[in-house]
Amino acid sequence: MENGPKEQSEVEAKVLDKVGEVISDVKKAKHVNEVICALHSLAILLFPLDASLISGAIDERCRELVLGAKAPSADERSEWWQVFYGGAAFSTFARVLLIDIASDWLACFPFSARKHVYDVFFVNGLATEVVQTLVPCLHQSGSDDLDVKAVHSNTERLLILCLLESNGVLQMAREFSSSSHSEDYINENLKPAVSRVAQIVASIPDKAQLRAPTSLSSHFFFKQVTIQLLTLAEERNMNLLEGACLKSDMNGTLLFVGEIFSRVCRRGSVDVLLSEIIPRVLSHVRSLLSLNIDPLVSDVFKSNPGSQFWLNMIQAMKDSYAVERISEQLLHQLATERLSDVEAYWILWLLFHRVSKYQISVRAMFADKFLLWKVFPVCCLRWILQFAVLECPPESNSLAKGHNTRNFLDTLQHLVAVWSNKEFVQSAPTEQQIYVSAAVGLSLEKMSKEELDETKDVLHSILKGVSCRLESPNNLIRKMASSVALAFSKVIDPKNPLYLDDSCTGDTIDWEFGLSTPEKGTPEQGIDKTETSTTSVLEKGFTHKGNDEIASNGKSKNKKITESKLVDPDEIIDPVTLNYESASDEDDNDDASENSDVSSDSSLQPYDLADDDTDLKRKFSQLVDVVGALRKSDDADGVENALAVAEKLVRASPDELKHVASDLVRTLVQVRCSDLAVEGEEDSAEDKRQRALVALLVTCPLESLETLNKLLYSPNVDVSQRIMILDVMTEAAQELAHTKIIKPKQATALIATTSETQAWFLPSDIGPPGSGPWKEISESRSLLNWTNRYERELPSKPGQIKRGKTRQWSLRSANKQEAQLEWSHNKFPVYAAAFMLPAMQGFDKKRQGVDLLDRDFIVLGKLIYMLGICMKCAAMHPEASALAAPLLDMLRSREVCLHKEAYVRRAVLFAASCVLLSLHPSYVATSLVEGNVEISNGLEWVRTWALQVAESDNDRECYTMAMACLQVHAEMALQASRALESTEATSISKNVGLPSSLSKGTIIIPQSSVKYQ
Repeated sequence: MENGPKEQSEVEAKVLDKVGEVISDVKKAKHVNEVICALHSLAILLFPLDASLISGAIDERCRELVLGAKAPSADERSEWWQVFYGGAAFSTFARVLLIDIASDWLACFPFSARKHVYDVFFVNGLATEVVQTLVPCLHQSGSDDLDVKAVHSNTERLLILCLLESNGVLQMAREFSSSSHSEDYINENLKPAVSRVAQIVASIPDKAQLRAPTSLSSHFFFKQVTIQLLTLAEERNMNLLEGACLKSDMNGTLLFVGEIFSRVCRRGSVDVLLSEIIPRVLSHVRSLLSLNIDPLVSDVFKSNPGSQFWLNMIQAMKDSYAVERISEQLLHQLATERLSDVEAYWILWLLFHRVSKYQISVRAMFADKFLLWKVFPVCCLRWILQFAVLECPPESNSLAKGHNTRNFLDTLQHLVAVWSNKEFVQSAPTEQQIYVSAAVGLSLEKMSKEELDETKDVLHSILKGVSCRLESPNNLIRKMASSVALAFSKVIDPKNPLYLDDSCTGDTIDWEFGLSTPEKGTPEQGIDKTETSTTSVLEKGFTHKGNDEIASNGKSKNKKITESKLVDPDEIIDPVTLNYESASDEDDNDDASENSDVSSDSSLQPYDLADDDTDLKRKFSQLVDVVGALRKSDDADGVENALAVAEKLVRASPDELKHVASDLVRTLVQVRCSDLAVEGEEDSAEDKRQRALVALLVTCPLESLETLNKLLYSPNVDVSQRIMILDVMTEAAQELAHTKIIKPKQATALIATTSETQAWFLPSDIGPPGSGPWKEISESRSLLNWTNRYERELPSKPGQIKRGKTRQWSLRSANKQEAQLEWSHNKFPVYAAAFMLPAMQGFDKKRQGVDLLDRDFIVLGKLIYMLGICMKCAAMHPEASALAAPLLDMLRSREVCLHKEAYVRRAVLFAASCVLLSLHPSYVATSLVEGNVEISNGLEWVRTWALQVAESDNDRECYTMAMACLQVHAEMALQASRALESTEATSISKNVGLPSSLSKGTIIIPQSSVKYQ
C-alpha cells in the first residue's frame, strides 16, 4: 500500500501523455479515418470495446491499427478510467471532442464509429463530470473557423443521450451515494459538489437553444429526471435508519434528490414533479391500508422498507420556499384526486412527519400560513387540521382529536383572534374569509365545554367576530357569522343550538357555504347571452353583493321592477273606485269568472248582503285619510288598509296631492311595518310602503324629494330607513327615466324665429317641407350607447306612390290623432339636480346617529350607487354634464375612494363609470376646448384611480369593476377625440381659431401613449 500514491501518480502521467498524443494526432489528421483511429487508441484503454464493430467503417490501413491494438486487463482499465475522469485529463480531452472534432470531423463519422469511439467517452464516463463538461458548451461563442451550430446541436444530442436515454441523473445520485462514506467528506466536499451539479442539471432547459429538441424542454426534461430519481423509492436496499436521519448530515443520494427537487420547484415545475410523486406515494399508502391493520399506527409506515425514501424526501429539501411550494401544490392536487381523509392524512404524515417534527418553519407553515394566509379547498383544510393541529389519524373520514390538546387550543385561539379582527373582515378577500371561517368552525366542532373554560379570549373573540360580520352588507359574510355562531352554541349547550340563519339547519354545517360546485354556463340575470356590456359588468359587480343587506333591514327580498307606464295626464279617475282594486293579483285571477258573472245583466246570482270582514273595512278615498290612518300605530288593520291603497291613490294624481305629499312621505318613512304587519307578511307591507313612496316621487317629485332629503340625514331615522329612502330614490329615478307620456303636440309657430329653440343635442330641423318631428329611439340591446338615435318621417317625393295591401275608406287621415300626440321618453333629467345635490351635501359630516364614513358605510355605498343610477338616467342630457363635476369631486375625496370597506369602493367604481357613460362626447370635447379644468381633471382621476384599484385592490369584484371602468374610459376618450377632431376640422374650414386654453385639458386612452389635447 505504500507504493499506492507513487503508482497512481505514474498512471496519471501515462494517462496525460496518452491524451496529449491523441490530441496531437487529431490535429495532424488529414482524413476522418485517422481521427477515428486516434480516438480508438484511447477508448480501448478506458472501455471494453469490440474492434470489429468499427472495422468495417474505416479503410484498410486504419483497420489494421484498430484490430491490432492491445486491450489492457480489467483492473488496469478500471484504474485508467478512475484517473482519466478523476483528474484533469477528461476536461482537457472533452474540449477537443466537443469543439474541434464536433466542428470539423463529427459529421463525417460513420454511425458505428461515432457510437463506439466518440459517444462512449460521455455515455460510459463519470456522469457528474460529464454533465459539468457538457452544459457550458451550450453557450459556446463562435469564431471564423468554428461551426457553432454543429457544436450546440452535438452538445444537446449528448445531453439527451447521457442524461435521459442512459439514465444519467440516476447514475449521478448513485455516484454521490458511493462517495459519501465518511461524515467529513459529506461536510466539506459533498454538499458543495451536490449543490453545484444539481444547479447545472436544473439549468439545462434554460440554457438550451430555441430550436433544441423537445426532450430538453422544461416539462419533458424535468419529468424524465423525476422519474429516474423516484426509482430510488423502489430500491429496498437503502437501509436508512431513523437515527441517521436525525442528523444534519444525510446520505449523498437523498441530498442530491433534495437539491434537484428544490430547483425544479424554484423553476415553476412543481406540477410536473407532483404528477409523478402523487401516484407512487398514493399507491404505497393504499398498499399498507389494504393490510387492514387495526389500529393502523405510525410504526407500520416507519418499519416498511418502501417508506424510507418518502420519509426522508422532503427532509432532504433544504430550500424552505421549495418545501412550501411543493406542500401547497400537493394539497391542491390531492383535492382533485377525491381521496378519503384517511388516505390524505397518511400521505401528509409520510412526507412531512419527520421534517415538521424537527423543523419549526415547517410546523409554522402548516399551523399558521396554511390556516390563515393561504386558501385551500375545505377538504384540504380538514387534512391540515387533522395532521398539524389535532395530530392524530382521522376516524372514518371525520376529524378526530388526539391526546395533546395544548397545540389544538393554542391554534384555535390564534385563529379566532384573527377571525374576529375588524380589519380582517374589511380588507381580507371573501375567499380567505370563507376559508378562515371554516377553519374556526371545524375547530369549534372538536372543542368541549371544559376546553372552552380553559381558554382566555375565545368567547369574547367569537362574539366580536359574529357581531362584526352580521353588520356586513354581504350575505355570504353574514352566513359565515351564523355558521360559526351555530358551531359555538353547540359547544356551550349542544341541546339548544343557536340558529341565526334559516339556511343553517340540520346537524351538519356546510363550511363551503354552497360555493364548492359553482354552476357553469348560467347566464346572469339582466345580461344578454350574446352580448355582455361593460355597464352590466359594473352594475352586477356592485349589486350582486350589495343588495343583500335589504334582507337584514326588513326589506323585500323580491323587488318588482317598475314597468314603463303609459300615463295620460288628462285622464279622470274616481278615487273611490280604487278601494275595490286593492286586492292581490292572485285574488283577481281567481275571481275573474265570478266578477264577469256579476257584471252581466243576465246573472241570477243573488247579492251578497252579509257583513263580512271585507265589507267592514274602511274605504279610503282621500289621501288625508290615508295619512291619518298611517299615524295611528295602534290600529294595525287601518295601517294595513292604508298601505294597500296608498300607491293607487297617489298615482291617480288628485288635486290634494301637492299639499299632502310632504306629510305622506314623512308618515310612510316613519311607519313601522314590521311591528304592525302579521307575522310572515312583513315583506308584503314593506313592499307596499316602498311602492307608495316611489309613486309619490314619480307623481310629485319636488315636494317629495324635499322631505326625503331632510329625513336622509335626520337623527330620528335609523339605518334601515335611510337605506329604504335611497332605494326608493333609485327606483323612482329609473321609473322617471323610462316613463312614456302622451301630450298634445304643440302648434308650429307661424312666424319663423331666428334663434334655435330645440335642445343642443337634437338633430337640426333642416329638411324638406312637411317633415315630421324628431323622435328618440330607445335601444334595449346594449347599455353602452354614446349617442341617442332619432328618427322622423319625411314627405313623399313628388309623383311617388306608396303601395299597400290594406285600403282605408275615409275622408280623414287615420293617423290624425296620432300626429297630434308626441311621446316623451325621459322625465328624469329635469329633476336630476333635486335628486342628487341635496343628498350629496353633508354626507361626510358626523352627526347624532349619522356616521356614513365609518359605522354607516352601507348607507354611504347605497348613496353613491343611487347617485350613479341618477347619472345613468340623465345620460346624454345637459343636466348630466352639469352634475358630473360635483359628483366626481365627491367620489375623489380620500375618505370615499380609499374607503376601507370594499362595498363602498365598488359603489365608487360603479358611480364613476356611470359618469363616463352619461357624458356626451361632444360635451367632453367642448370642455377641453374651453379649458374646463374640473371635467378634465375629474376624468383623469377616474383613469388613474381605476388603474390603482386594478393593480393593488385585494377585492376581486373591485378588480373586475376597475378593469371595466378603464374600458369605459377608453371608449369615452376615443369618442371625445373623434368629436374634437371634427371640431378642429370645422374650425379650419371656416378659418376660426381655437382658443389657447385647449392645452389645459388632456384625455389619455389607457394602454396608449396618445394624448388628445
